[in-house]
Amino acid sequence: MEVIVESRNPEVSALRSVAENRLRFVLRRLAWRVPRARVHLDDTNGPRGGIDKEVRVELQMIGSAPVVVSARSRDWRGALDAALARAVQRLVRTVRRARQPPPAKVLRVQAE
Repeated sequence: MEVIVESRNPEVSALRSVAENRLRFVLRRLAWRVPRARVHLDDTNGPRGGIDKEVRVELQMIGSAPVVVSARSRDWRGALDAALARAVQRLVRTVRRARQPPPAKVLRVQAE
């Protein structure tokens, strides 16, 4: 699985390895379904503080549309964990839906 961590913020450089390791750990059982994962870290307010750390996770899946989720928090770790939790939930839901067979059609025969 290819993991791409993006950010314009210079303080995020220390978080790159943490983000990649957390992503690989969370997707350890479903990694074969996700050939590419992209994590984007953004500080929307800058140095002013507040709930402004945003993490967007995009998982490219084989044979399906990409899963894209985002989360905001006061700190990077909280936003990263929340976004990864949502991404895994959506990924599992997508996989389960793909496994379910379509509903069977019921043919009604009228007796004459």
